[in-house]
Amino acid sequence: MIENQTIPASSLINEDLAPVPLSKRTWGTWNYAALWISMSLCIPTYTMASSMINNGMSWWQAVLTIFLGNAIVLVPMLLNGHAGAKYGIPFPVFARASFGTKGANIPAMLRAIVACGWFGIQTWIGGESLYHLIRAWNPSLEEINTTTLFPQALPLVCFALFWLLNMFIIYKGVESIRKLLVFKAIFLPIAAIALFCWAVMAAKGLGPILSEPSKFTDSSSFFKFFFPALTAVVGFWATLSLNIPDFTRYSKSQEAHIKGQAIGLPPSMTLFAFVGVVVTSASAIIYGSPQWDPVKLAGNFDSKLMVTFAMIGIIISTLATNIAANIVSPANDFSNLAPQKINFKLGGYITGIIGVLIFPWKLMADPNGYIFTWLIAYSSLLGPIGGIMIADYYFIRKKELAVEELYRHTGQYYFANGFNSKAIIALVVGILPNVPGFLLQVKLISGNTFPAWISNLYNYAWFVGFFISGVIYYLLMNKYRTRITQVKRVPADL
Repeated sequence: MIENQTIPASSLINEDLAPVPLSKRTWGTWNYAALWISMSLCIPTYTMASSMINNGMSWWQAVLTIFLGNAIVLVPMLLNGHAGAKYGIPFPVFARASFGTKGANIPAMLRAIVACGWFGIQTWIGGESLYHLIRAWNPSLEEINTTTLFPQALPLVCFALFWLLNMFIIYKGVESIRKLLVFKAIFLPIAAIALFCWAVMAAKGLGPILSEPSKFTDSSSFFKFFFPALTAVVGFWATLSLNIPDFTRYSKSQEAHIKGQAIGLPPSMTLFAFVGVVVTSASAIIYGSPQWDPVKLAGNFDSKLMVTFAMIGIIISTLATNIAANIVSPANDFSNLAPQKINFKLGGYITGIIGVLIFPWKLMADPNGYIFTWLIAYSSLLGPIGGIMIADYYFIRKKELAVEELYRHTGQYYFANGFNSKAIIALVVGILPNVPGFLLQVKLISGNTFPAWISNLYNYAWFVGFFISGVIYYLLMNKYRTRITQVKRVPADL
């Protein structure tokens, strides 16, 4: 039952979207630190770091890039988290203030589709791990082939089985994942330390690993890769930088989530990325070429039991991460489309279906596709949304929201027919500069279709979209700022 009786009953609210009352905001500093440590220890974090080595960076260049990217994305994470902690509202409801009560579905769906993509990637990693487990006991099975549209039949069957396991967990409900999350929090740090020790011993110390130089011959070639890589790191958590109110709405105070996120995000991402960098560099020494995919790397181990242990751990931890990080949030976003018709389970099933349709095995086939096509592409969509929401909350509304009106079909957040056209215009204007670079990346246009400087904006996609959309929105809305209805302050201003 919704405790806040001042919120009107309407089709814009259900139990999941209602404000969290102060009495139920129980998360402290270490809850948020633990959340980020748990979410950072995942295979895609390792993959992102190791792919930078595979593309020519030295170990310290890759680690520094990942630290800088996470320090940058922490800023919008904390800024957007303020509204969740102050008003107890989730991301889709917070987006209504800038996009309108109906228009909020636009950023919610853009974020949900990206989460569906992550679901597909994690599901492919789980299925790939299952295949390598089988292959460890039957070495005659061939390597997975991702050069064609579809891989071989058995890897696809493994992918389908892991997908069905995810759908079963959704059917059973989120509560069933708690034990898996505990296992992940214990297993992955141990596995990461074990992998690190193996790499150091197999490469005969850290010296040979850390002495590997950068493959970039000059600063020009380095920065040509560095800026897209930095954008990709920011894009890695671009979804969470928007939907962080889904978590900060449970915070005891502003200080709790600010300290917790600062402690948990940049350090844990950097440390686990360092493990990925060391292991990838060691694999180049041991096998002659860097192996950026930890699942394939584990498949090369001589011991069948070691491969089995590694794959079972990856499968279970990937399952836990997938449900916690890639199902809960998009399920809320799909629920926001029709709160009275779409519940968590249906939203989860929708996420699962879309996750298959993105062909995740193609995204993970090579590091260039992972960084330049996937991470940068979706950051170009989410950066503008972040710019608009931050400009609205801090510069237009001065951190003051009328919570009740966020759930009304009339009022200051309804705008024209539920859509704020100024936010939509700012969103489109922020996305457009990155379109030529994306089309060039996926080879839909040739390199001389647009001037080079326009195509190169794609390398800074998140930053370009964030600042352009934020500024355009402020300029469009500023003259209407004095017309905004005076709102009441919340009883307990956090």
